[in-house]
Amino acid sequence: MYDSLNNQATREDVGLGGCAMSSERLASLYMVNLDCADPRAMAGFYSALLGWEMPYCEDEYSMVPDGTTSIGFGRIDGYTPPTWPDDEHAKQYHLDFRVPDVAMAEVASMKLGATVPEFQPGGDRWRVILDPEGRPFCLMPDAVGS
Repeated sequence: MYDSLNNQATREDVGLGGCAMSSERLASLYMVNLDCADPRAMAGFYSALLGWEMPYCEDEYSMVPDGTTSIGFGRIDGYTPPTWPDDEHAKQYHLDFRVPDVAMAEVASMKLGATVPEFQPGGDRWRVILDPEGRPFCLMPDAVGS
């Protein structure tokens, strides 16, 4: 079936069926790249937050990997971080991190330069944190039994 609204093939067209979840994958996540004003600072923040190495750290681009997935940070002149919350623009994306202790991770994030916005839509279920450039991410408790 062809999705004419989005002008693209569907999972049925490529032989994967209509189910959103499938044991057959087309791709695996290798890296997420984030635009930013200061790649070195952002890589340093996320390296400290996640305990990941920082093997590539330059003014124009920096990266932190965990051996499977990486987060890259690319400098964009005039970069403006998203606003949280923002009623004027559609939500784009954010990163969610599982942590053993949300309150402890929140304090540690703040010591690394993050801030905590007043608006917290998750109540006690998760916390929205803003990285040092103002990009939102969420701290969520580790899943039970994981």
